[in-house]
Amino acid sequence: MWWGGRGQSFNIAPQKEEPAMGHSGPKSVQGLGMPELGSRPPGQCVASGCLPGEQVLAWASGLRKGLELELPGTLICTNLRVIFQPCGWQRSQDTPLSSEYDFALVNIGHLEAVRGLSRVQLLRPGSLLKFIPEEILIHGRDFRLLRVGFETGGLEPQAFQVAMAIVRARAQSSQGQQYPGLALGRADQRSPVPLLETSEDWETERKRLGAKGWRVSTVNERFDIATSLPRYFWVPKQTLDSEVRRAFGHFHYSRGPRLSWHHPGGSDLLRCGGFCSASDPNKEDIRAVEAMLQAGHSDVILVDTMDELPSLAEVQLAHLRLRALCLPESSVAEDKWLSTLEGTRWLDFVRSCLRKASDISVLVTVRARSVVLQECSDRDFNGLLSSLTQLLSVPEARTLLGFQTLVQREWVAAGHAFLTRLGGNAASDEAPVFFLFLDCVWQLLRQFPAEFEFSEYFLLALHDSVRVPDTLTFLRDTPWERGKHSGQFNSLMQVYTPGYAQFPTGNSGKPRLSVWDWRLRYNNEQILQFHNPGYDPEHHPDSWLPRHQPRFMVSGPPSSMWLFSRGALTPLNQLCPWRGCPSLLAVTSRWLPRPTLSSESLADQEWGLPSHWGTCPLPEGLLLPGCLGPQIRLWRRCYLRGRPEIKRGLLAPTVSDLQDELAHLQDLLKQWNPKIS
Repeated sequence: MWWGGRGQSFNIAPQKEEPAMGHSGPKSVQGLGMPELGSRPPGQCVASGCLPGEQVLAWASGLRKGLELELPGTLICTNLRVIFQPCGWQRSQDTPLSSEYDFALVNIGHLEAVRGLSRVQLLRPGSLLKFIPEEILIHGRDFRLLRVGFETGGLEPQAFQVAMAIVRARAQSSQGQQYPGLALGRADQRSPVPLLETSEDWETERKRLGAKGWRVSTVNERFDIATSLPRYFWVPKQTLDSEVRRAFGHFHYSRGPRLSWHHPGGSDLLRCGGFCSASDPNKEDIRAVEAMLQAGHSDVILVDTMDELPSLAEVQLAHLRLRALCLPESSVAEDKWLSTLEGTRWLDFVRSCLRKASDISVLVTVRARSVVLQECSDRDFNGLLSSLTQLLSVPEARTLLGFQTLVQREWVAAGHAFLTRLGGNAASDEAPVFFLFLDCVWQLLRQFPAEFEFSEYFLLALHDSVRVPDTLTFLRDTPWERGKHSGQFNSLMQVYTPGYAQFPTGNSGKPRLSVWDWRLRYNNEQILQFHNPGYDPEHHPDSWLPRHQPRFMVSGPPSSMWLFSRGALTPLNQLCPWRGCPSLLAVTSRWLPRPTLSSESLADQEWGLPSHWGTCPLPEGLLLPGCLGPQIRLWRRCYLRGRPEIKRGLLAPTVSDLQDELAHLQDLLKQWNPKIS
């Protein structure tokens, strides 16, 4: 069974016996088209099977070691990745980019060399191997493990050379010398996902969302406001670009308020960075800030994105603890495994994100409001909560195309620092917020199995694709960097030269890939597994629209502003009370009266909305996930796949867990087919 790795189906054909390597003569590396060592200069680019710009640095025969099966093959190190290629397997020309045993250099968490029972050395960039290894253990950041043992009898130098080649290649990748600008693809395999690189893309998306009160702003077309922002974004229709430019200067990193998503019921979800403490509330352009925050609504709800959520450092620490627990070398006893899992706090952070997103989705769907997500950087948890809110609110975001479009808009185009957060920079501020988001989506998929068009295998494919060196989608921190390295605009003049919207071209003139071009990494059989067999599209059309269209507030104070914090709505005395405060959400007590509303979650009570807002039933398509302890599970197929012994019995480590898996599958069958008794 395919477990969601980036793999093709292997065809291990019988292979004729070849002369052994070492003193008896070299052996060619099948599939990659590697030349025999000595027939060409070392490092020369190999045309067949390698990616353009990829060079083979070293290779050695070995055995991939598993729990029960040892697979003979060749360990290959290139300037982009480490590959284990089984003997007799030819890499498919239809899916040439990666296999189950490919490890991008940036995806290698740590590398170990082993000799005998006592000699183990952790190989860091710049370190020198002190012995000839009998085994190499490659620990992936995506929880995979590749263990390769080397043959004896004259092959020791090659084992040493391939180990040192991996060390040097990792060192160069950490210094930004990786990814030379790959250009692959065929024009007939363009992805339908809009990349949002042109104003036409943004205008089409605006019309699809029905955001009539908004327009596409071109004020950042040359990236002279902020390189972390997209070239285009949505602002209120009546706001001039000159006002947008001045208003954005009052926010950290010039990331001012802009539309993230328009709900068909009339509410708007905005996102922005924190207010600059040096801003003068008496300036004339503050009126433009207020108009953009209100977005034509009489009520404005500011949401403290970081309220009750972990810091970036806590997310990174929890992920490191989770990885240490789930990898094979974990020494945690079985009777303490679950308590250690809770001690990582990863599942606690998943609960917090889902609970916060549930509250925001209620605010957005129940009433037509301007809900503003504010985070100091506007590049991490704003994207996570905005994405989860849309998944909870409308079934359209739960389709395969809708979800990919959502990720492209809220993460890629919005400037999430993928390379930094996922540890791709030498001096990185690592925090896998995107992985936390994918875990939250998996929890929703498990709790509402018939509501999503995509499957768990698609989430695993997306999880693994963030470190594949074949696209720039997840390998840059900002839209400006992505465009610069793909040759989409002149970096000196900062003038953009738009290519094909769905398949932009680089300096070479060849099509460049986005991560959504799945057919270049997966075969048809694997792509079929991206689809959820229990999803019924006929069940969803128009059922998610509100039965009663929410209305704007008709009574109460005009232009009211509310702060949503810790499950409570608190009125603010002013729309922009940030004098002396680094962020609007860091307001002092003189701006906040004593809370008069319940501090319980809005999704767990009668929403705690002010009485003058009236009543409105929840729309049918709104999902409110359970966040109690037993309702949040460990994503086993992702985190435990480096432990072959856990894969038995649908990844159930004990008989009781196997019974739970069986009961869960029976529940799913009953939900999908009520006739099953």
